[in-house]
Amino acid sequence: MDMSAAEVKRAASAQASSPCDDPNGSEILVLCLQAEGVKYLWGYPGGAVLYIYDALYKQDTIEHVLVRHEQAAVHAADGYARATGDVGVALVTSGPGVTNAVTGIATAYMDSIPMVIITGQVPTAAIGLDAFQECDTVGITRPIVKHNFLVKDVRELAQTMKKAFHLARSGRPGPVVVDVPKDVSLKTAPFHYPETVSMRSYNPVRKGHAGQIRKAVQLLLSARRPYIYTGGGVILGEASAELRALVDMLGFPCTNTLMGLGAIPASDPRFLGMLGMHGTYEANMTMQHCDVLLAVGARFDDRVIGNPKHFASVERKIIHIDIDPSSISKRVKVDIPIVGDVKDVLQDLIAQIREATTRPDPAALQAWWAQVDVWRGRQCLNFRDSSEVIKPQMVVQTLHRLTRGTDAYVTSDVGQHQMWAAQYYGFDEPRRWINSGGLGTMGVGLPYAMGIKLAKPDADVFCITGEGSIQMCLQELSTCLQYNTPVKVIALNNRYLGMVRQWQQLDYGGRYSHSYMDALPDFVKLAEAYGHIGLKIERPADVEPALKEAIRLKNRTVFLDVRTDPTENVWPMVQAGKGITEMLLGSEDL
Repeated sequence: MDMSAAEVKRAASAQASSPCDDPNGSEILVLCLQAEGVKYLWGYPGGAVLYIYDALYKQDTIEHVLVRHEQAAVHAADGYARATGDVGVALVTSGPGVTNAVTGIATAYMDSIPMVIITGQVPTAAIGLDAFQECDTVGITRPIVKHNFLVKDVRELAQTMKKAFHLARSGRPGPVVVDVPKDVSLKTAPFHYPETVSMRSYNPVRKGHAGQIRKAVQLLLSARRPYIYTGGGVILGEASAELRALVDMLGFPCTNTLMGLGAIPASDPRFLGMLGMHGTYEANMTMQHCDVLLAVGARFDDRVIGNPKHFASVERKIIHIDIDPSSISKRVKVDIPIVGDVKDVLQDLIAQIREATTRPDPAALQAWWAQVDVWRGRQCLNFRDSSEVIKPQMVVQTLHRLTRGTDAYVTSDVGQHQMWAAQYYGFDEPRRWINSGGLGTMGVGLPYAMGIKLAKPDADVFCITGEGSIQMCLQELSTCLQYNTPVKVIALNNRYLGMVRQWQQLDYGGRYSHSYMDALPDFVKLAEAYGHIGLKIERPADVEPALKEAIRLKNRTVFLDVRTDPTENVWPMVQAGKGITEMLLGSEDL
C-alpha cells in the first residue's frame, strides 16, 4: 500500500538521530530564515543542497514550495516580494540549478526587487576543479545582483545571511545571492544571529538634503506648466500615500511609468495615464511640454522618454528624487538632484510646501490644464469594438469592471497583452499590478500569480498572458495544484507572438519571420490534465460570462483560452529612435 507524504515524513522522523549541541550549516541557515520571519521558500532540490533540505524537513515554520523549474522558484519569490514588500526567498542547487535561476535573478535585479537567493555549491575543496554540477555562481551572477557571497566558513554563515537580508531590503532594493558549498552546509558551529549589521562601505542615504528640497519647493511653486512623473520607486518605497497627498495639495497633473501604476489611483482626474512607448497621448505630450518636471523614483528609461536628444530639445527644469545616486543624471541631466528615500523626501517636501507663503499661479495652472484637456480629447485609448471577433482590450476592460473595488491582483507576462493590461485595467492601489518591466521576461506571469496567492489567499489573482508567454512556465500549473494556489489564467490567444508580429508589420515590411504560433496545444485539455478547469472563449458575448464563472470558482485554478483578434495592435506606439511626442495613434498613422 502506498504511504502518504505525511506518513513517510513521520516514519523518517522516527529514525532520525538526535541533533548535536551545535547546529550544522544547514540548520543555521534555517534558523537565520526563521529569525528573518520568512514564511515561504520556493525551491528545487539537488545534490549540493540536500543537507539544507534535510534541515527544512525537520522544521514546520517555513513552508517550502516545490516548483517544477528553478526559474519559476525565483519568479514566484519575486512575485511574493512585489505584492507584499517583504524579501522573497528562493533555494536552488548548484550548476544547472543556478543557471536556470539566472533569468529570475536578472528580472528581479532590473526592477529592484528585494530577494535572497540561496544557491548550493560543490564542496570547497572541489571549487575550481570542474566538479560535477559546478559553476562559478559568484562570477555568473555578479552583473545581475545587488551583491553576492560565497560562504567558505560555516562560522560566517549567520553573519552573511544577516548582511544578505539587510542589503536586499535597504537602500535601492535588489536580489542578493548566498552561495553555500555542500561541506559548509554540513559542518557545525555555534549559532548567533546578529541583531544589527554594520557595513562600512554600505550606508545608503535616507534623508534628502534640506537645501535641495528647499530649492525644489521654490521651483515647484513657481512652475506654470508643472508635471509629476513617478516610477516603481514610489511603490517600492511605500510612498503612495505621500504622492497622493502631494498631488492633492498642488493639483498638478501626474503620470506613472509601467512599474509605478497604482501609486496614484487611475480613477483620479489628475492622473494622465501611463507614459512612454505605449503611453497615452496626453501623458507624453505633457511630459515634453512641461516647464518643471518632478521625477520621483523613476529613471528616465528608454521606453519612457524615447530619443534623449528629442527629449532634451525642449527646455525644462527637472527635479529628480531617488534613493540611488547612480540613477540621477544617468540618461537625462537634471537641475535639482535629491538623493534619499522617496517616502522621507516627499514627507519633507510636503512639510515645506505647507509652510510656504506662496502657491502656484492659479491662472497659469488653469491654462495648463486646459491644454492638457485638449490632448486628452484625442481619446487615444479608444478602440473599435466588435461583435464578431474578441478584442483583447475589451477583455481587460471587462475584467476591470468585474473586479473594481475588490482586492484583486493582476500579473502579466510580456508582450502586447502586458501593454493592454497596463492601459485598460485601471489600478487604483499600489502593489496590485505585478509584471516584469526592466528585463521584459516572458514566463513570469504564472509564477508571479502563485507567489501572490500564497501571500494573499483571500484575494483574486489573475494572470493576463499570451499563448506564447504562458508556455514558458506552463509546468507550474502542477505546482498550483499541489499547493492549492487557485489563480485565474487569462490567455489572450491571437496565435502570434503579438508584439514581435506588430514590430514586423511596422518596421520589417510585414515579413512575419517565426512569429506565428503553429501547433498550439489544446489549452483546455492541458489545464484539465493538470487537474484544473479549462474554458475556451471564441465569441465576444461569451467573455463576461466566462470571467464571471472563473471568479465564482474561487477555489479552483481556471485557464481561459480567449481567442482574440490576431490583427490587433497596441496603440499608441513610439517607434524605436523616435521622440515621445512622435506617436502612432493607430493604423491610420502608418
